[in-house]
Amino acid sequence: MRAGGILMHLSSLPSPHGIGTMGAAARAFVDFLTAAGQQYWQILPVCPTSYGDSPYQSFSTFAGNPYLIDLDDLAADGLLSPEEYRSVDWESSPDRVNFGVLYQKRYPILRLAAARLLADPPAGYLEFCRAQAAWLPDYALFMALKDDHRGAPWSAWEPALRRREPAALADARTRLAGDIAFWQAVQYLFFRQWGALKQYANRRGIRIIGDLPIYVALDSVDVWASPQEFQLDGELRPIDVAGCPPDGFSATGQLWGNPLFDWDAMEQDGYRWWIERIRHVCGIYDVVRIDHFRGFAGYYAIPGQSKDACGGTWRTGPGIKLFAAVEKALGKRSIIAEDLGFLSEDVYALLRDVGYPGMKVMEFAFDSRDGGEYRPHTYPRNCVAYTGTHDNEPLLGWFDTAPADCVENAVAYLGLNREEGYHWGMMRGVWSSVADLAIVQAQDILGLGHEARMNTPSTLGGNWCWRALPDAFSPALAQKLRHCMELYQRLG
Repeated sequence: MRAGGILMHLSSLPSPHGIGTMGAAARAFVDFLTAAGQQYWQILPVCPTSYGDSPYQSFSTFAGNPYLIDLDDLAADGLLSPEEYRSVDWESSPDRVNFGVLYQKRYPILRLAAARLLADPPAGYLEFCRAQAAWLPDYALFMALKDDHRGAPWSAWEPALRRREPAALADARTRLAGDIAFWQAVQYLFFRQWGALKQYANRRGIRIIGDLPIYVALDSVDVWASPQEFQLDGELRPIDVAGCPPDGFSATGQLWGNPLFDWDAMEQDGYRWWIERIRHVCGIYDVVRIDHFRGFAGYYAIPGQSKDACGGTWRTGPGIKLFAAVEKALGKRSIIAEDLGFLSEDVYALLRDVGYPGMKVMEFAFDSRDGGEYRPHTYPRNCVAYTGTHDNEPLLGWFDTAPADCVENAVAYLGLNREEGYHWGMMRGVWSSVADLAIVQAQDILGLGHEARMNTPSTLGGNWCWRALPDAFSPALAQKLRHCMELYQRLG
């Protein structure tokens, strides 16, 4: 069935409290999507952000981001009083997030709400803790220990804690019991609000596409609690790390620094870690987009102490064995493969074997180097067509920064004109394609440019901060979008 959707992270929603959350503005956005004839809302990972504020570098692949908890909804539940947070200066402009101030000022407020929750825990809290016992205790202990070490990475903790010696862990659980309870309570509050928002969306015909990063951060509970799943040496340091090789876009490649999986060890236990990870995300999203899918066919390994990505080598990934194990354990799930970047025949073969829809990005279509397969006339039905992703310029920013010949190709191919608006013409290109699903960035329907870019890969600072202004998603815009969905037969 043909359908349309919008890419808009929760943090980018309007909010008076410094960052978009899972409260009234999120429900209003669901109402906008419904009125606009959309069927999908795509978001970025909802896990806690760490250094650099990226949702792709998290302290936990299972936990939810405390910043996204809505304070007004906590007040409605009797866990806060409005005067405890409405007078706080979040030091952010309406169109930006100030993550540094959130780190300083959000947690004291959440501690008030958690203390009230824990004073008389509801049955739902105890049930949540039991249901999430596979990851929640380790996560809460990890975060309590990070606070106890003033935010230092686990690799800098004392050896007994780095190596998770039982006596050291038992002592920490006793000594930090209050903080551990706080971090567990915060996760309960997050997932209670998330469940309510997802239910609200589903009842209105909106399915949520969530994002699963392939790699996890080195400074994460995932690596600390399960070091045997990663390529670490005897001192628990990464032997090799993840990244991308040098190419036409970067002479030194991209050094991500994430520890690599020990795929041989994972195969020996039937890929248990991955099965539980995918089970978890399939339980909180309706559809899962797996990031950097090519890394499952073959991955780029860079020596752990390298300063750039030039000295890496390609290695064979788990391939179909992993996804066969996942399907055997979980059944068929709704998954999108992010098959972008350097693609080789092994990636194409894996995509054919799993049958997941891949991605087609309109902004790539007019690059003379490798744009051919991204032009709409080449799309298969079983794909998801995008104007751009969170790593790309909004369309108007692309027109300002792309080489002149790329822009000329786009204008000629799509018959773009100023009266329609170049960005609306590019969106028309994905909506009119045969792709089963077409996703456009919220920045594109709002006609925003470079100033609203979500992320510029391989840069630090200024990323992940964009927010939509209040009342940006107007009834008139919804009607215009709905007309486009009717025209290109993408209404449900």
